[in-house]
Amino acid sequence: EIAGVEELGATSRGEHMEITTYVEKSLSSELSGNVIDLCPVGALTSKPYAFTARSWELNKTPSIDVFDAVGSNIRIDARGSEVMRVLPRTNDDINEEWISDKTRFACDGLKYQRLDRPYVRRAGRLQEATWDEAFAAIAEVLVNVESTEIAAIAGDLCDAESMFALKELMGSLGTPNIDCRLHGERIDAGVRGSYLFNTTIAGIEEADACLIIGSNPRWEAPLVNARLRKRWLEGGFKAGNIGPAVDLTFGIDQLGAGTQTLKEIADGSHDFCEVLDKAERPMLILGTGAIDWNGGAQVMGFARAIAETYGLVTDGWNGYNLLHRAAGRVGGLDMGFVPASGGRNVLEILDGAAAGDIKFVWLLGADELDGTLLHNAFVVYQGHHGDTGAHTADVVLPGAAYTEKNATYVNMEGRVQRGRLAVFPPGDAREDWTILRAFSEKIGRTLPYNSLEQLRARLAEFHPTFGVLDDIQPAEWKKFGKSGEVEDVAFVHPVENFYMTDPISRASRTMAQCTETYVGTAPGMTGTDG
Repeated sequence: EIAGVEELGATSRGEHMEITTYVEKSLSSELSGNVIDLCPVGALTSKPYAFTARSWELNKTPSIDVFDAVGSNIRIDARGSEVMRVLPRTNDDINEEWISDKTRFACDGLKYQRLDRPYVRRAGRLQEATWDEAFAAIAEVLVNVESTEIAAIAGDLCDAESMFALKELMGSLGTPNIDCRLHGERIDAGVRGSYLFNTTIAGIEEADACLIIGSNPRWEAPLVNARLRKRWLEGGFKAGNIGPAVDLTFGIDQLGAGTQTLKEIADGSHDFCEVLDKAERPMLILGTGAIDWNGGAQVMGFARAIAETYGLVTDGWNGYNLLHRAAGRVGGLDMGFVPASGGRNVLEILDGAAAGDIKFVWLLGADELDGTLLHNAFVVYQGHHGDTGAHTADVVLPGAAYTEKNATYVNMEGRVQRGRLAVFPPGDAREDWTILRAFSEKIGRTLPYNSLEQLRARLAEFHPTFGVLDDIQPAEWKKFGKSGEVEDVAFVHPVENFYMTDPISRASRTMAQCTETYVGTAPGMTGTDG
């Protein structure tokens, strides 16, 4: 009932009654695991966790989910060095008492394909190395490159502390080529209101109309989709979709495929304009898939025009929302992890590396890239899984996953939250900011902090929003986006497989089984330990 996938119920009667799906098939919902928490007698259980541990054996750590940008509050249950399960913590402002299936079940990916020691590429192959050898290999290359030939890219799962440390390191090297907009989104980091979910997640329940532009919230943010369905069930809520038709589990009108429909709504010639005009508290949800192409800035301009024309932004109400799908994105934008004046963005960094103009690239957990474009550059990969970034790298520095560090994340609403260390990183792996601090000392550009508290104090000093925890700092509404004509294109949803969107879920055997069941054959799974 909550997820909108009514496939589970009772069959037979009396002592023969069983809870099951009505037809022989799996329960096709991204929120199906929540029935485990609801079952009063323990008849519905977690198959991956069943019979593996007793609750009194587990250390329970409150933390924050990183598999999407919702910032769901979770509890990490660990035994020794192994994460055994992830459960929801109630937070009515964010995830209520629910979490997505990826949040709940992908934690087994923390056991596989882990980076637990540094590697240096010698004679074309990555070979084990010490930290000193890895740092020396990087320093040797940095001496021979100009500041304009250096670049850094931060990935989807990065915490604020590590991004800030990398930003300061790159600043000390004099390079303007840094970016956290990993998928090429045309976002103006200088206008905070342009990239936040301004309505707030709980605020969805106050809206009476919604326009979804180039987004599939069911896969990009299942808990946001559940809120939209909750509001729709209450009645008096009209929703329209621009983009590929998709079952969002609630009633929604399919308005069109792409930019042409968006232009019609902006100029008032579309039928849905009447719905927005009559609504008291209308909202729109702009997906990042609609702005990660050459016309992305114009799309944002049209979205802003719609918000201003139809009263989406008034005193006490802001109905303009950008739906992020990466846990680290808002934090990176808040601290300005974007190109400085004259600097290159992600796409320009990749093109420059392919052309030989960018000779040194530092990838901080950046795996959703085309590694073939980086072959002409010297690549340092700092992360926790042997995924795309590590295969591309000349030096690999093993970092910590989200369960293995005390870290700050900013969710799509702009809410600053802290995750906590539940288990220690494997082998020689270290928390990411400490790696950057140690390397900065190695090259004589020592970062000005020796502890996490000092780093956080400096971060809050330069970017005050990070000094306010668990609360939302409202963003000023200012002009953003571009005006003018835009190419007539159909929007494409960026998430093709909900169950594998990052290095952790791609390493998860449970997510591989889900992919095989719901999407097709799991890529790269051979049935062996990887």
